[in-house]
Amino acid sequence: MAAKILITRTVPEDKAKEMIPLVKQMRALATNQPGYISGETLKSSDRPDTFLVISTWQSADDWEKWLLSGERQAIQAKIDALLGGKTEYEMFHYGFTD
Repeated sequence: MAAKILITRTVPEDKAKEMIPLVKQMRALATNQPGYISGETLKSSDRPDTFLVISTWQSADDWEKWLLSGERQAIQAKIDALLGGKTEYEMFHYGFTD
């Protein structure tokens, strides 16, 4: 079952220019991962320091393999160090299930 991953980051205005290349690098690597379908990055209109990345994966397992991969964790560590906080993740599936 396909999974949508919502990734939320709070980015201080003075850190955005440094974060953008890291997010682009991560997206470029993700596109080559098994199960990756798509991704987009959104900036909040109400809270300009809040960014939302929405990625779609063929399965939760595909996402979790990418989440735990060494290359992703290395970039994520740089992002978290730059932002001084943790990235938040939520996984959603399509449709209603029991």
